[in-house]
Formats: sequence, C-alpha cells, structure tokens
Amino acid sequence: MNKKEPSTKSFVLRIDTETMEAIEKWAADEFRSINGQLQWIISEALKKNGRIKATKKKGGD
Repeated sequence: MNKKEPSTKSFVLRIDTETMEAIEKWAADEFRSINGQLQWIISEALKKNGRIKATKKKGGD
C-alpha cells in the first residue's frame, strides 16, 4: 500500500506577544482556531502577491 505524504507540515513559529494577542482576537472574531487563522492569513498573502493561484469559490461568492 502506498502512503501519501501529509498535506500539511508542522513547524515552530516564534512571535511577539502583541502580535499573538492580535491574532488570537482576530481568530476569535472569525470563529477560527489560531492555527486556522494563521493558515488563512498566509494563504491570502500568497494569493495577493501571486505566489499561488487564487481558487474560485462555488456558488458565485
């Protein structure tokens, strides 16, 4: 049986307290986990700067 590589990788991130508190609040405001919020922020930045393709949402959003 072939094992697939995981689609995500883990790493340690050092971040200052003020930034972390802002991310925690932002995540809570959008009902996301802190990890989910960081993934979203990074994804949006990569799309905005043309580093990855933006995916189209279904339903005309």
